[in-house]
Amino acid sequence: GVVNAIVTNETPDRLAGRFSSWFDRILVDAPCSGEGMFRKNEEACEEWSPENVRLCAQRQDEILEYAWQMLAPGGILCYSTCTFAPQEDEGSISRLLTSHPDLSVLPADMPEGFAPGRPEWIEGGTDPALKEQLERTGRLWPHKLKGEGHFLAVLTKEGCPSPERRTVRRDGEKGLDLRSIPAYTEFAAQFLKAVPGGILLTFGEQLYMAPEETPLLKGLKVLRPGLHLGTVKKNRFEPSHALALALKPDSVKYSLDLPPEGRQIRAYLNGESFPAQGEKGWYLICTGGYSIGWGKLAGGIMKNHYPKGLRKNLPPEDGN
Repeated sequence: GVVNAIVTNETPDRLAGRFSSWFDRILVDAPCSGEGMFRKNEEACEEWSPENVRLCAQRQDEILEYAWQMLAPGGILCYSTCTFAPQEDEGSISRLLTSHPDLSVLPADMPEGFAPGRPEWIEGGTDPALKEQLERTGRLWPHKLKGEGHFLAVLTKEGCPSPERRTVRRDGEKGLDLRSIPAYTEFAAQFLKAVPGGILLTFGEQLYMAPEETPLLKGLKVLRPGLHLGTVKKNRFEPSHALALALKPDSVKYSLDLPPEGRQIRAYLNGESFPAQGEKGWYLICTGGYSIGWGKLAGGIMKNHYPKGLRKNLPPEDGN
């Protein structure tokens, strides 16, 4: 249901080459040695070694370097791991700060169970300026909260964002014209009150709406170039589940709100069809005012279009 997201499957260096000083917010959930998962996953214990810790630290340094390149002035970078290893936690942040003095660690909220970072566990961590910053990082200890072991740090980059930094160049690629996809335009005219705006893109039979500021994606491995609108099949259009979650009842011509505790909502989540009255066509199925999927009404029966992979096995109302 997120309308302004693009999902890629790319290496940090290729992304940095395309998105220099682009992002206001970056989260690096870094691959690590997984020491915090020892209690939860026995395989993590078997895979651990001092050499693996060193390799993970080197990989983290590389990822953080590219993250710095992609972070806009004034932007915020959040770094996290699921390991206790100081070399991958306070050590990674220490090396990043040393390489890039324009970064600084922001004070983070420390809820109950959180603890400050331990600069004394790394080489050079007792330097007063570095020690002060590393103590702003956070450690999550499994004996102090419900969960496993984690580390986090929130950093900011000096400067103010430039309004010119994200000049969009599509090099002539403007996306598709609505008139070139009659099946979708017919669906939108029949069943939508508000049509999502953006750049229309197709991947085979799949139709997407990319955000207006989308740069040229050619050459990148893209898993989802924006909002998945649906599938064009032999001159007919079938709306996607993502589109249903992106819409609200007042965005469509037909909607049906099912009581949250009723029999019909249970039948819908189980993938069942059910009797209903109304105009023939696509309905946004809602419960409590929130959209949850599509149904198609024909002959007094609401056909179920809830994705098979999400269907439940709920008992009828009151367990009967």
